[in-house]
Amino acid sequence: MQVYLIYAVIIFCANVVGSIAGMGGGVIIKPLLDLVGAHPLVQINFFSSVAVFTMAIFSTYRQTKQGMQLNKRFALLISVGAVVGGWLGNSTFNQLHLILKNDALLNQIQIGLTVLTLVFALFYSLMPAVHFHWQRGDQLVLIGAFLGWISTLLGIGGGPINVALIMLCCSIPIREATSYSIVTILFSQLSKLMTVVATGAVVSFDLKAL
Repeated sequence: MQVYLIYAVIIFCANVVGSIAGMGGGVIIKPLLDLVGAHPLVQINFFSSVAVFTMAIFSTYRQTKQGMQLNKRFALLISVGAVVGGWLGNSTFNQLHLILKNDALLNQIQIGLTVLTLVFALFYSLMPAVHFHWQRGDQLVLIGAFLGWISTLLGIGGGPINVALIMLCCSIPIREATSYSIVTILFSQLSKLMTVVATGAVVSFDLKAL
């Protein structure tokens, strides 16, 4: 029970920060759950995904009630990409898990890639004037697919890379980019969770943690 309470406190605090910053909180949740070390890496990834997915549902609902107007075409295309990317990211994680057969090594790979995404986000924050104008349908789907893939592979939900990459590629202000980031998180994690449930892997998980 103590472990579950620790999980709840971590996820609560991380999602408060994550919903404000548009990063989903997973970039905080995943490393801290790893640090607690109470469950295998596969289950920690799943718990993190459930947490950020729940946050994304509420955050999207809240923004809609507050009158946030999103470009429906943009949101739809990036969401389609996120669904595909979420499935690919989960498949990539499972393949690496089978090949490496080493949770510690796989976790180190995830940490390394997470650090790279944070460095990218920091670099862009120092050079915000650099941007492109990608608005074609295939470009938006590709952006959503990449964000969905990297977020589910790393188990971080979205992370700062979502906001930074959307701003960089699409010349969108940070407020809108944050909203689209949450939408991307919502659909990429939905894709991942549906895949986990469909494969039956969730049956072996410690579902009390949910």
